[in-house]
Amino acid sequence: MKKLQLLLLTIIFTTISIAQNNDPVVLSIDGEDYTISEFNYIYTKNNKNISFKKADLDNYMELFIDYKLKVREAKLLGYDTIPRLNNELKQYRSQLSQPYMIDKTKNEDLVKEAYDRTVNEIRASHILIRVSPDTSPADTLKAYNQILELRKRIIGGEDFAAVAKGKDGSQDPSAAKNGGDLGYFTALQMVYPFEDAAFKTKLGEVSMPVRTQFGYHLIKVTDKRAAKGKIETAHIMIVANDKMSKEDQDKAKVKIDEIYELLVNGDKFEDLAMKFSDDQSSKVKGGLLPAFGAGTKQRMVPEYESVAFSIENDGDYSKPFKTSYGWHIVKRVSLTPVDSYEQMYRELKLKVERDVRSQQSKLAFINTLKKEYNFKENKDLLEALNGVVNENIYQGRWKKIESFEKSNEVLFSFATEKRTLNDFAEFLLASQKREKPQNLSNYINKKYDIFVNQEITKYEDTQLEEKYPAFKTLMQEYQDGILIFEIMQKQIWNKASKDSAGLANYYASHLTDFTYPVRYKGTLYASMNKKIAKQVLTLLKSNNLTSQQITDSINANSSLNLKTKSTTFNSETTPEFKKGKKGKIRTFEKGRNKAFKYNKAIYIFDVEEVIPPSQRKFTEAKGLVTAAYQNELQDKWLTELRTKSKITIHKEVLYSAKAYH
Repeated sequence: MKKLQLLLLTIIFTTISIAQNNDPVVLSIDGEDYTISEFNYIYTKNNKNISFKKADLDNYMELFIDYKLKVREAKLLGYDTIPRLNNELKQYRSQLSQPYMIDKTKNEDLVKEAYDRTVNEIRASHILIRVSPDTSPADTLKAYNQILELRKRIIGGEDFAAVAKGKDGSQDPSAAKNGGDLGYFTALQMVYPFEDAAFKTKLGEVSMPVRTQFGYHLIKVTDKRAAKGKIETAHIMIVANDKMSKEDQDKAKVKIDEIYELLVNGDKFEDLAMKFSDDQSSKVKGGLLPAFGAGTKQRMVPEYESVAFSIENDGDYSKPFKTSYGWHIVKRVSLTPVDSYEQMYRELKLKVERDVRSQQSKLAFINTLKKEYNFKENKDLLEALNGVVNENIYQGRWKKIESFEKSNEVLFSFATEKRTLNDFAEFLLASQKREKPQNLSNYINKKYDIFVNQEITKYEDTQLEEKYPAFKTLMQEYQDGILIFEIMQKQIWNKASKDSAGLANYYASHLTDFTYPVRYKGTLYASMNKKIAKQVLTLLKSNNLTSQQITDSINANSSLNLKTKSTTFNSETTPEFKKGKKGKIRTFEKGRNKAFKYNKAIYIFDVEEVIPPSQRKFTEAKGLVTAAYQNELQDKWLTELRTKSKITIHKEVLYSAKAYH
């Protein structure tokens, strides 16, 4: 996490070389100049509320100087020559170069296709016969014939769902319950080959077998409609599933009905979700779930989607209903119609580039490069490998002979590059692995296509900085980020964590920075309303009941009435102890304290002991001490760098920054 944060910060402070006629120098460090355009680019890019006041410019200039000093020091110490760091940069380059290695026209077509499939959605069912990507040709054919037989039965009149559920039917486990029904979906919610086949299948028809990474599918399209949009919902969920006993499932039904009755009687949905929902990830947000529907990758089970989209108005909620996860009450938060193509373009473009469909753009891109670089080949030369390459290659045991007929003849050429038959043989040698035997000629031809694509792509990669200045800048950003992380790791972070004496001395000289606030040992009772809170107070006055006995008594009729927590509470980190918009911290005395309200619940705090502020032991504060000591070391280090460097800030240029913006 620290490294990612630092890389992002580095991007903020990266120098952008902008050639302008009127671009005076604003900063010089040991004779190296930085212009006002560089400063302005960074300053305005990373500040939402841009201020050109002198104080703000001065403050940002100090950050700018610190950044430059760190990069310069890393290079002076030779960090930019460390192989490990250069390899890391290569990995980043591989990722960052991807958008530049596609056919833009083809990519635009895919974006438009994705939009068309976002504004329209289909409902489909499927039958799956599993086939892994590396299955042998014989087993692949067997699976294909198996799914063809299922298709014949359906075309012959058998019900699709019945075939999916039946003996030797779909190998998707969920089919036993849903008959293969996948509900409604739009673009980018299924793997692309499946999506493509589904949208190209006519309503009511069954597709031919479709191959994906999971195996062969039959797809039946059961409905097509205009997309209903993107919906945001909140829910209250009580877990109930087949693994639970009937008694526990019945209790779950009673509980959801009790919650629904409270909702009907006026309790807020968000409050009930926070108090009672079993969905731990959403209850803290009042039951709020990620948006789903058109334009998202998020999907819900069909029962949930159906109920959610049937709610007519924002703020309305459903009656309790059941899914495979349990009982739900759903509230519609918002329903957003599908945006225009222009509004969705950027988002869809990014999604398409990250999706498997981008492979189509890459192949089209390679064909474009072949034309641009005047690609020529002599594929007939591959015949010279007959007898040279043998079936040992399927076990990864093939050994290439040093010299063979036509080995030095040019197999293909492009731009200024040439690859010989021997180069291809070396590729075969290096890439061989254990795999299923197949026709040797077909194997060589497949490998040849891979080799050609690889070599052209590698060459294009070397041309990116020259072709695309923006890419060159991006690579510089990442390089600087890696260098700064490394030098900070060695000069500050590691040094601080390993300096036991330094940490101990820092702790000893800053004791007041490492203390516990007031803490309370006791039991916190959370009541759903004032009536329950009064009952809790009455029981507490008896002085002879445990917190568990009080909870059992209050919750005799409903488990929703009271929740308790017994522990030692930190006054500054316990959310319930904060009040008002400013988050003022409540204080308590030993014994039963007055009831107070937080997030619509009524709390009573029974304090067993008030623990006054106390000194943290070194072992308890070590993490905090280390962080503070690191900050001190960094400040000293930057002071040293500034002392040994000649730094000149051209204030007249800096204070005129707005004029150059």
